[in-house]
Amino acid sequence: MDTRRPSTSDKRRTFRELHAAGCFVIPNPWDVGTAKFLEQLGFKALATTSSGFAWSQGLPDRGVARDQALAHFEALVDATDLPVNADFEGGYATTIAELAENVTLAVRTGIAGLSIEDSTGNADRPLYDVATAVERIQAARRAIDRAGGDTLLVGRAECYLVGRADIAETVARLKAYAAAGADCLYAPGLRSRADIAAVVAAVAPKPVNLLIGSVSDLALDDVAALGVRRVSVGGALARAAWAGFMRAAQMIAREGRFDGFRDAASGAELDAFFSALRPGSSTRGPAR
Repeated sequence: MDTRRPSTSDKRRTFRELHAAGCFVIPNPWDVGTAKFLEQLGFKALATTSSGFAWSQGLPDRGVARDQALAHFEALVDATDLPVNADFEGGYATTIAELAENVTLAVRTGIAGLSIEDSTGNADRPLYDVATAVERIQAARRAIDRAGGDTLLVGRAECYLVGRADIAETVARLKAYAAAGADCLYAPGLRSRADIAAVVAAVAPKPVNLLIGSVSDLALDDVAALGVRRVSVGGALARAAWAGFMRAAQMIAREGRFDGFRDAASGAELDAFFSALRPGSSTRGPAR
């Protein structure tokens, strides 16, 4: 049996092939353990979550420094044989030169894709104007091309997340980012079938990523029928884990009760799962 791990080029080629047809889920781990677990469940690719990782470091979303993020990308890439898409926020840069440098550094971690969003982090001016946002996508595209061009670039329009739920503006931005060199388009916050379908049609044939970060009446088959290529969950898995932890800890602190452990995972099961992943192990089956 061939036990060689896929190369960075292999992962990037696989990642691009996933975007060519069909619809797949790209879940968002926040550390090595969650990445390994998701891999064993049979997912075909993973994506980082800026919020989930930040919370694991005791920071708010957008509170992680560039070098922390880069080290995190590298750790997840090394931990799994799956392609990893990096949530690179706004590129950790305000200038075009900084953005290009940072994208180059991110590509060197071995990621298969990265996203650049158009939000500024400034409440008074939450989004870059379209011309500036396009220039930033173009700079990321050039940096990727100089590095070999096989890393997938995702252009994000953050309109719905900053209180500008305007499908016309969102579509216009995504079309501009597609023309500027984005390989995949993403507008987090879309919920209605009409809005999702409008985005898919506007940027076709380029693939669209849909965020489903809360309970939804859309199943994967529904999303696929709308033409979406991939579905991510953002920080939702991390929030679900935090919810269980918070409930159990708060019950101890406030009531002196330990009922929050009722649904806890078995330590023996977790040990068995991770032991099976160690080099030399004869068992590497799916998680129970």
